[in-house]
Amino acid sequence: MEQGVVIDLDSSLSLAAAKLSLDLRLPMADSIILATARAHDATLWTMDSDFEGMGGVRFQPARG
Repeated sequence: MEQGVVIDLDSSLSLAAAKLSLDLRLPMADSIILATARAHDATLWTMDSDFEGMGGVRFQPARG
C-alpha cells in the first residue's frame, strides 16, 4: 500500500467513468475503476467478471 498512489476523482475522470458506464453497461463503481486505470495507462487486474474481455484488463476467474 505504501507504493500506491491516491488518485482524486475529479470532474474529467467522473465524466469518463460515466461514459464508460453507459457504453459498456458497467456499474458506476466499476466504471470509475476502469476509467482511472485507463487515464493512467495502467493494467487493471481483477477477478470481477464484469471486466472480462475488456482492453487493458487482465481478468483471472476466481477459483473455487
